[in-house]
Amino acid sequence: MVDGWLDALFPAACAWCDAPGSDACPDCQAGLPWNDPACPGCARPQIHGERCGHCAAKPPAYDSAWTAFRLEVPVQQGIHRLKYQGRFIEAARLGRLLAPRLPSRPDLILPVPLHRWRLARRGYNQAGELARQLSRLTGIPSDPRAAVRHRPTPDQIGLSAVERRRNLRGAFLISRPLAGLHVALLDDVMTTGATLSELARACRAAGAARIEAWAVARTA
Repeated sequence: MVDGWLDALFPAACAWCDAPGSDACPDCQAGLPWNDPACPGCARPQIHGERCGHCAAKPPAYDSAWTAFRLEVPVQQGIHRLKYQGRFIEAARLGRLLAPRLPSRPDLILPVPLHRWRLARRGYNQAGELARQLSRLTGIPSDPRAAVRHRPTPDQIGLSAVERRRNLRGAFLISRPLAGLHVALLDDVMTTGATLSELARACRAAGAARIEAWAVARTA
């Protein structure tokens, strides 16, 4: 019902020039920082679409990775408005941009969870809002309760890749069987991939057959 109200109150219009009809008019859409081409293993931006040397030498815990954008303006601004200002209309806008470009159709979308203390402070999980919109637009089921961040972790901002991995070790639990399922993990931003990798390990232990890491944007 809330989604219907949002659609009625905020009909699709270009987020940058207000042209009616879509979240990004053709001119603005062409200028968005699409993350293409990118490494299919870790989604790092690159000049070709083959796996990068880093992934070849040390494959990630997930089977593949995809992000729609590079983390640049104006997409970065929309993510920040959703994450820090509670602008849920941004989740709807980003979802409508992502849905037609998803790389596959998994059995389940699993948003990266927040620890209950951080969720209580913020009041919502931005990854959960994005997953809800993608589920609504594509019909792919989303389960915001399937993964639990059972251990609070310090903010990842400013940490090195090694520190991020150490910070997140053993942070996630899976609360339902995933045996044989194709699962897409969803976050707002992918930086080093440490969060998605640790969650992927938990999903693999729960029996997931294929795991993809998705995010709205990838840092360069």
